[in-house]
Amino acid sequence: MTDQPTQAVQDYLKAIHRLRDADGVAWPNDIAKALGVKAPSVTGMLKRLAEAGWIEYTSKSGSGAKLTETGLAEALRVIRRHRLVELFLTQVLKLDWSEVDAEAEALEHAISPRLEQALADYLGEPHEDPHGHPIPSRTGELKSRNLQQLSKFKAGQIVVVREAQDDDPERLRHWRDLGLTPGARVHILTYQPLDDLFEVEVDGKLIRLGSEGLAGLRGELAAT
Repeated sequence: MTDQPTQAVQDYLKAIHRLRDADGVAWPNDIAKALGVKAPSVTGMLKRLAEAGWIEYTSKSGSGAKLTETGLAEALRVIRRHRLVELFLTQVLKLDWSEVDAEAEALEHAISPRLEQALADYLGEPHEDPHGHPIPSRTGELKSRNLQQLSKFKAGQIVVVREAQDDDPERLRHWRDLGLTPGARVHILTYQPLDDLFEVEVDGKLIRLGSEGLAGLRGELAAT
């Protein structure tokens, strides 16, 4: 197994980590969709990843991919670099949070372990990226949180936004303008199922959004 995985290998390992279900399995069709590649290409790559020891996978119909211990460690290293770069770009270079995902996607593969740690030290070994996602520690621990999509909460509940999906710049700009950013307290006022319309209050402002407009925002009930 190579000590320096290629960009393609890193992309696959990161996607498998993100897409894995409760059993730790990511399914080929989901991987193909996430990476924008054809299903046969995914099958071939998963075979190579398994042969190299990054994942557990068989090409039998209905088989998914599961990260090995080595594959998980590498996936977390890539995720750590990506999220550190995002934070550096927003905090130091003052880029908007809607711009940094694509930049970090390109830079994460070029960062050495030394530069990775220099970024972490400069930023104070941060725990979250600009979108609220936890940053793996230098030893590979990733904080687990029990979060739900905002559209799953009920009328009357007060929710704290913890994470925002970071791959849609237009949506991120819209959420920022509405105040729907990590740390925001959202009071779910009403939900009209027929119109699929939520009325929520954020920082004293009334906002009306459908479930699609909230999709990608995850949070937890506010402490009483």
